[in-house]
Amino acid sequence: MKNSSAWWIRIPVGFFLILGLMEFFIDSGDKPAILTYPMAQAFMVFVLMLMIAIEVILAAIENVMFHTLSEEAKARYLASKNKKWEWEWGKKTYKKLLGSKPIEAEGEIILDHNYDGIRELDNKLPPWWVYMFYATIIFGVVYMFRFHVFGGYDQDLEYEREVAAAQAEIEEYKKTAKDLIDANTVELLTDASDIKAGETIFTGNCAVCHKVDGGGSIGPNLTDDYWVLGGGIKNVFNTISEGGRAGKGMVAWKTNLKPSEMAQVASYVLSMHGSNPADAKAPEGEKWMDPNAPIQEVEVQQIDSTTIEVIMDDAETDAPLPPDAE
Repeated sequence: MKNSSAWWIRIPVGFFLILGLMEFFIDSGDKPAILTYPMAQAFMVFVLMLMIAIEVILAAIENVMFHTLSEEAKARYLASKNKKWEWEWGKKTYKKLLGSKPIEAEGEIILDHNYDGIRELDNKLPPWWVYMFYATIIFGVVYMFRFHVFGGYDQDLEYEREVAAAQAEIEEYKKTAKDLIDANTVELLTDASDIKAGETIFTGNCAVCHKVDGGGSIGPNLTDDYWVLGGGIKNVFNTISEGGRAGKGMVAWKTNLKPSEMAQVASYVLSMHGSNPADAKAPEGEKWMDPNAPIQEVEVQQIDSTTIEVIMDDAETDAPLPPDAE
């Protein structure tokens, strides 16, 4: 019988193993089950007491059986109990890889060289070292064929792939990171929640100069087609972020508002276009046309050559046009 683990190791290991299984099978939400349910606490106390009782009973049985043995059997039992556990396979493998001879067998490999009483042994290279040397040769051959014969990827290609993958991750992150937007990447928000949030921010910060309805007071009218610093979501966002004209425009709100909040305010401002509030301020700035708006096609009516000749003749004589040429 080999020496097993001590009771002070078995009890904590068994206790926490049962505790882990209980937490795994009992759904207690965000809190541990042992803190949520008093019954779980009582169960774990019972388990602990049971494990201690089992250890005490086993120790008592072992003591009684030990005293029933003969002196010779007691000696064998104690020797077996105190025998330390060893990993036989690992120990044999270690000696094999080391390849060293025991001291008793060194006489077989000793050389005739003698330097002031120091003798030299003809030891072979350790097997672990030889195996690693063979492994490097195999690796070198595979590497040569992989990258130099069959044209595998090189460091430049690997770098380009890593950069492309990182750039794709950055773009994917920007899609969900609203506060990374700027005047170049901002887009018009149309969701009702964003417009409502923009209205709240506008009422609390912008209405003092532009009125609640956007008709303009100290600041310009925000509901007409004229803009001092350009219209559209990108220009309005940039104006809110960087401020108006130097010396007489509004302050830059980028220190007070997040980019996502400025996008909401800009979208709300553009939603007020054409509302025509009462007592609106006169237009300021220039009429702004969206350069990205689709070009409207003008329908051209074709007329035949006979109609053109009739119109030209009538124009020279100031005669009334025939009914069919009108």
